[in-house]
Amino acid sequence: MVWQTLCILPLIFAIVVFMTRSLCGERAWLRIEDHPNERSLHTQPTPRSGGVAIVSGLIAALLCAWFYGWVPAKLAWIAAGGVLIAAVSLLDDFRHVPARWRFLVHMIAAIILVVAGLGLTDVAVPPVSWSLPLLPGGVLSVLLVIWMINLYNFMDGMDGFAAGMTSIGFSAMAVMAWRSGIYELALSSMAVATAGAGFLVFNFPKARIFMGDLGSSLLGFLAIAFALWGDRSDAFPLWAAVLVFSPFIVDATVTLLLRLVRRERFWEAHRSHAYQRLVQHGWGHRKTVLRSYVLMFFCAVSAIFAVGVEASYQTGILGAWVLIYVVLWRWVGRIDSA
Repeated sequence: MVWQTLCILPLIFAIVVFMTRSLCGERAWLRIEDHPNERSLHTQPTPRSGGVAIVSGLIAALLCAWFYGWVPAKLAWIAAGGVLIAAVSLLDDFRHVPARWRFLVHMIAAIILVVAGLGLTDVAVPPVSWSLPLLPGGVLSVLLVIWMINLYNFMDGMDGFAAGMTSIGFSAMAVMAWRSGIYELALSSMAVATAGAGFLVFNFPKARIFMGDLGSSLLGFLAIAFALWGDRSDAFPLWAAVLVFSPFIVDATVTLLLRLVRRERFWEAHRSHAYQRLVQHGWGHRKTVLRSYVLMFFCAVSAIFAVGVEASYQTGILGAWVLIYVVLWRWVGRIDSA
């Protein structure tokens, strides 16, 4: 069954590549344009319907898995939440949906995960762990899901950035899950990573298409859903998934906190993320995204390695990454002041 399911991966890649290409042209069957403004990093109108291609590949994967009789209950619950996220995000791509309604749908999708048994029961950061009562664990889980959905959307502002994080991040979760024998999660993660790679063919700088809210919001939801699935199934701890996606999590979270401190309208679009500042200071999309891939890769490798070592080494690895991010953030700040 495992090898039959692995054969789906080339099909996912081919479908996403074909669909993405069909959405790139000026006469594409679905045309949703992203027009540049004062907060954009691109300078030409670009289609942002690429999320449709990513969803098409994932639907094909789900149908094939169903045909083989392999759709675990947790994946079915995740798919249900994903449908809600995809629906409101696609509508937002076509016409603006007020933030309050989008957040409401995000909250419902998060609650679905908690009802499915994917909510947090403890929080562990080596070498300590805290048990969580039912209600606080559920509330924290809902907040984490909502934040991950939105931060993935915030970070989808540079050619090839979100697609690259998807390919590397979900591949890392697949490796950790496979090593733990949780093959359902491993194969699901590989399906998403493959979809991201297929989209990257046309999204790598200079991008011919963007994934839009549909792609970024759904991928953010799947990232946290699979991370919680891994944590609850003992495939890997939540902190390992956080380390894998830390290039996105750290940039988005620190930027939000700084905007709150400065009393800025944090909910409005802006260009103050670290990756945006690097692009604006002359690095450009290609140089910035390639160096971001290096960071993503080492985060992924560190997480995979850390899961298999003693708690004291895990603490050292996490501490080292905290220091690395402090140095990187100060370095970006120096570029700003140069």
